[in-house]
Amino acid sequence: MPSSAARLLGIGALIAIGFASAATACGPETDCVIGDRTYRLSLPDGHDPSTAIGALFYAHGYKGSAAGAMNNMALRAAAHDRGLAFVALKSAGDDWSLPHAPNVGPKPPDDEPAYVDAVIEDLAARFALDRERLIATGFSAGGMMTWTLACERPGTFLGFVPNAGTFWDPVPQRCDGPAPNVTHIHGTTDRIVPLEGRRIADTKQGAIAKALAMFRESHGFREGFKASGAGLDCTVFLGGAELLFCTHPGGHSFRTEHLGFALDRLLGPAVPPKG
Repeated sequence: MPSSAARLLGIGALIAIGFASAATACGPETDCVIGDRTYRLSLPDGHDPSTAIGALFYAHGYKGSAAGAMNNMALRAAAHDRGLAFVALKSAGDDWSLPHAPNVGPKPPDDEPAYVDAVIEDLAARFALDRERLIATGFSAGGMMTWTLACERPGTFLGFVPNAGTFWDPVPQRCDGPAPNVTHIHGTTDRIVPLEGRRIADTKQGAIAKALAMFRESHGFREGFKASGAGLDCTVFLGGAELLFCTHPGGHSFRTEHLGFALDRLLGPAVPPKG
């Protein structure tokens, strides 16, 4: 394993490597390689690489994989039916390197937002990428990764859809930058990542209420109205964008119809391909 310093140096060079890798074949069954990190990619059937297309980025849960995400055909369809590429991100190890994660501490060894920056540049080298239609989502630990991107890269994505995961405790004091669109989805009976969080090893999962309060204060979101759909009950907070807190009566689970509800608010209803 490379040292922390070497890994950070490698991350800093990923953008240049990304352009060089455009000629390297990769896809749903083959890793796209950028430095010592990888991801997987699926484009809608028949897509012309010269036609600009947005992308849905998915961050897997603990011990998950990009390959596993690609095997979820409903998840891929959620992207493709909305004219988006599907991008499955991959952590360097079993989990994302995030501040205050178990045995990580306040300064993680890997720069995950820089990894995502490099993935975006690699995609742009492979096909015409519509940077105005990039959306980040993830489940459980991947939801924590998604919240980290919403805090550190708010202007990079059209919207963020974290599911069943938020920051590790302590929650950041504030998130700066432009107000992003965020839809947080969570089961009210979740025991793995409860709404109030739970202790794991030497740290604790952050409480959802605390994260939402910090985000509202950071970006000036005010409570607006209630919304529902796809089995979700949501509170909508308004500001320069939309912040939604949506719950369902289930446990620790990811449902593509819940993701679809959030995507449709951002993009409009899906139009499945004919035939």
